[in-house]
Amino acid sequence: MTTPSPQQRLQSLSDEYQKLQTGTIRHLYPPHPLTPQLTNAKHAPDLQTQISSRQRLESQQQENLAVRNEFSNLADDSTIYKLIGPVLLKQEKAEAESAVEGRLEFIEKEIKRVEKLISEMQEQSEGKKMEVRCQNLSPAAEYCSLIYGRFTNYK
Repeated sequence: MTTPSPQQRLQSLSDEYQKLQTGTIRHLYPPHPLTPQLTNAKHAPDLQTQISSRQRLESQQQENLAVRNEFSNLADDSTIYKLIGPVLLKQEKAEAESAVEGRLEFIEKEIKRVEKLISEMQEQSEGKKMEVRCQNLSPAAEYCSLIYGRFTNYK
């Protein structure tokens, strides 16, 4: 088996880095119900998609926090209506508060999950970036492999 030339290795590392940035490595990120479905099945959500997802979740969290604050200002005998399709249905205050609390808990868990994914994607991206930098400094590649430990020795 022939060893790739430094130029081929650099091109390969560059391609891997771009795949991490555009989200074409699927096996690292399983699909999730809140993740938008992509048209090409072999593409995983990219970093920007995850950041957008987190922003949307934070927006939903703020809306639900505002609703919870409104509920705290209401009297216990206040009438609460829930919009279901084109119909307003009467709802008990305790039931409405419980639903909002449940949504807030779910949203908080999803934010944590998405933040973990973002962090993992950024770590992988940074690792590839460092690997490319070390490859560009071929005489110093051994030094880089000693420092970063996860890089192989290129000659």
